[in-house]
This record gives sequence, C-alpha cells and structure tokens, in this order.
Amino acid sequence: MTRHRGRGIASVNYPIGMNLGGDPSQALVHSNPSGKFTVALSSIDLGQGMKSVTRQICAETLGVPVEDVYVDTADSDTGPHCMGSFASRGTHRVGNAVMAAAREARGVMMEAAAEELEVNAADLETDGRGNIHVKGAPHRSISTKDVAIAAQFKQGKTISGRGIFLVPLSDVDPETGEMSPATCYAHACLVAEVEVDDETGEVDMVRMDSAYELGRALNPRLVEQQLVGGAWMGVSHALYETPEPFYPEPVHGPRDFVEYLMPGPGDICPHDIAVLERPAPDGPFGAKGPGEMCANPVLPAVANAIFNAVGVRIDDLPITPEKVLRAIKAQGGARPQPRR
Repeated sequence: MTRHRGRGIASVNYPIGMNLGGDPSQALVHSNPSGKFTVALSSIDLGQGMKSVTRQICAETLGVPVEDVYVDTADSDTGPHCMGSFASRGTHRVGNAVMAAAREARGVMMEAAAEELEVNAADLETDGRGNIHVKGAPHRSISTKDVAIAAQFKQGKTISGRGIFLVPLSDVDPETGEMSPATCYAHACLVAEVEVDDETGEVDMVRMDSAYELGRALNPRLVEQQLVGGAWMGVSHALYETPEPFYPEPVHGPRDFVEYLMPGPGDICPHDIAVLERPAPDGPFGAKGPGEMCANPVLPAVANAIFNAVGVRIDDLPITPEKVLRAIKAQGGARPQPRR
C-alpha cells in the first residue's frame, strides 16, 4: 500500500448574474417617525449574508448608522419584484437597487432637514452617526430622528425611495452578432493538494490555497466565511455527495445525514485564502460578490490533483474510492505524474 500526494489547479472566470430580461431587482426604502429605516426586498437571504450587505449599502448611502437600518425580506406578494437569489447576483443586482432607493430617500431626508434648518439642501451633509449638519458649521445640526418627526408630522412628507437595477442592453457587433452576456465577472484560482491511497482508493484533502477576485469586499469577514464554507461545499460535491445509484427512485437511497455522506470536522484541511479587490465600475461601492464561485474551482482542482497523484483521470462526480480504485486497476497500477 502506498499513499501518493498530488497537486491540482483550476481557475474560474465567473459571470455575475444573468442577462434574461435585464435581470432586474427592485428595492424600497422608507423611514419611520423614529428615524429608523426599513429596506423592503423580495430577495431572500439563504445564509449568504445578503441582508447584512444590503443593510450596509443602505446605511452608507443614506449616511446613517448601520444600526438604524432594518432589512425586511418578506415575499414576492408584498415586496418589490426580484428575479431571485441565484447566479451570485444578490450583492450586485440587489445592492444596486438598494443604493438607488436609498439615494432617493436621502434626497427627501435632506430636503426635510433643509426646511428645518432654513438652508439649502446642497449645503448639508450627514455625519454617519445619525446627524445632519451644515457644511463647515457642525454646530448647526439636526438629528435624523428629528428630521423624520418633522417630515411626518409637520411637513407632510414621506422619507422614502424606490430603486431598480436593470442590466443595460449589450451592444451587438453588426458583422458577427457577438454580444456581452454579463456586465462584470469575478475570478478565482485554487490549488488543491490531496493524498490518494492506491490500495483503497480513498482520497484525503491535505490543503487548499486560493485567490478570489470579487470586486470590493464590503464585509470582509462575511466574504471569508463564505469562501471557506463554499470551498468545503465544493469538496463535498467532488468527493462525497450523490443520490446514486437509486436516483430518481429514492426508496433505497440515503435516509438521513448519517447515510448521506458529506465531509465532517475530521476531514477539514488547512485553507489559505487571498481576497483580491478590483472594484467593479457598475457594482454597489465596487462590489461583485463571491456566491457560487466559492465552490466552483474546487471540483476540477481536486480532479486534477488526483490525476497528478496516481495518473487516473476521472470526470464522473463524485470521485468515490471505488471509482479511483477501479481506474487504478484498469491502468495496471498508480502512475504518479511529475509535480510542478
């Protein structure tokens, strides 16, 4: 029995969102009389942190503390229209819609504050701590709470805004008909190192090293957590998860997560991540978002690493010990490839 180590690499050029019907998302932002703001969305947070990011985008655009913003993801009956939470589109599409809505609401808020302070709205600025003051004269100020009260009960104004983001139509090359299907792309490169047992076919993850270019990281901690979790989702798809051999008839398939195999704490390996920030011109504060790209490069990188370790090329996922062992036997034994 010999355990062979191999290293594989894979790169991803990932389009953000889709181009069907402009891939629109809408958002509504409004203030209540206490000066707190609510963002209404039909976009759903699946655990990827979209509510946190859109909350940050709204607060930054309004110029108020993030604690003063609440994000309500109701449903498609009561909320503004959204295409959905898929295609890594949440931060880019929904974030842009939230920014547009918050910008409109901010305009109303500044006009209401200007009326109270008896100045021009263009002469006002926010301090990010819940106050609006005259530029160059911070002593002449009013809180966003007092502005909201004045707008609601004195001026008869609703501090609110509507926003939509729609992907612009692509230019068409008159000779070839070529078009651009996306306005921005994210990029990733991952190196996986594995150890393969040539007697059992078992594959163990040794380490991963990756670099992700995803625009501006609006919430670095959330980005890191999503990249780590997504990478292990990729490992799970590459080596473990399958409904076979009983799909689509599930009667004899896995009944619970004891029988449905996924990597556990004992399978985790070191993972070094580098986040490269190249702001997207059309992203909210330059953001694109990681999304599905977290898992995508892992699968081909692991397959390449297995080939590097024992010389078998397996293109049928998941790469189970049985498949690895059959392939090794079919070629007459392990054939480690040169490591570069």
